[in-house]
Amino acid sequence: MRRLNFIPGNEVRLLYCGTDFFSALLAEIDQATAEIYLETYIFADDATSAQVQAALISAAARGVQVRVIVDWIGCGGKRSELLVKEFTESGVECRCFNPWFKRGLARTHRKMCVFDRRVALVGGLNIIDDFVADDGSGKLLEFPRWDFAVRVTGGLVDHVHLEIEAQWWRLGKLDLKSRLQLMRKLRQDAFSRSHQPVQAAFVVRDNLRNRSTIQRAYLHALGMARKRAILANPYFAPGRKFRSALISAASRGVDVTLLIGVGEFRLQDAVAHSFYPKLLQHGVKIVEYKKTQLHAKVAVIDHDWATVGSSNFDGLSLFVNQEANVVIRDQGFASILIAHLEQGIVDGVPVNAKDYANYPWYQRLWYGTAYLLYRGLMRIATLGSYT
Repeated sequence: MRRLNFIPGNEVRLLYCGTDFFSALLAEIDQATAEIYLETYIFADDATSAQVQAALISAAARGVQVRVIVDWIGCGGKRSELLVKEFTESGVECRCFNPWFKRGLARTHRKMCVFDRRVALVGGLNIIDDFVADDGSGKLLEFPRWDFAVRVTGGLVDHVHLEIEAQWWRLGKLDLKSRLQLMRKLRQDAFSRSHQPVQAAFVVRDNLRNRSTIQRAYLHALGMARKRAILANPYFAPGRKFRSALISAASRGVDVTLLIGVGEFRLQDAVAHSFYPKLLQHGVKIVEYKKTQLHAKVAVIDHDWATVGSSNFDGLSLFVNQEANVVIRDQGFASILIAHLEQGIVDGVPVNAKDYANYPWYQRLWYGTAYLLYRGLMRIATLGSYT
């Protein structure tokens, strides 16, 4: 497996939920002097999103080049068209990813932005109010959505900037020669270095050169795990390799805990439940988080490997959509994220193997049927990659 390109010389700060994230986002927009790139899956129509939109327009008005990428499915067709219109009329360049599925099934599920090639924000938070469910229902949440991002300065920002800039140009009208030149540029590893301690890697998933990069990063970390692994994700429906890696780690004595969001999509919950018996049998601990909407895509392994990003543990994120994660090798950062994860475990509900065994037959039948249906759809969507 190709090793992750860890870049030294970074300062990485964990951003917890929308309070931290939107404060950081708005501050960086206001401080930008030359250039802003922002890519998001959802750019909602609410007070928080309006504040971000106004800040971006204000930045453009003072001469900053502002470029925004939104996803056609994530925002909705009408909302996407309106955003492009409103931004363009206000001096902000805006492009929509894959309208009407012209480029296949893939969506840009990435949430990241870069300011003046100096600061990058990467994580799981969309541009949507913390207290509004992001499933399109408009349901108000009792507690803020549980999610994370990171604020990065240092050498890794060059990588994030190159990727989001390339995405911008790909969505424009490039001839074949220009696209080949862009791909060569993305393969280059000539980035600045420094001697600050924090090492971090920027990991993306796409359908060209990085088809399984994020999954391989998880598989490698789980394969090297010796003591503990905590993984939090809202949608648990990975392929066989990922599930086997969890079981293998637990079987050799690693304390493996899955913190899974439930209650959002009935079919998704049923698919996740279909995996529970085997995982529990082999010692994987499962905790269901029901306090609020869990949207975090984070993990810590052995107190020195951590990741924060946009990739879910399902067929769409691991095999179809475009995703972006940051992997951090730093005990101080890992300890901060562990504290949040441990609180999430306390707020969650442990799944007991004996209780699960007592579920009625028709409920287990529903779980199995949901998995077979999901697997069939994912095999079609991934051209057989999902197993």
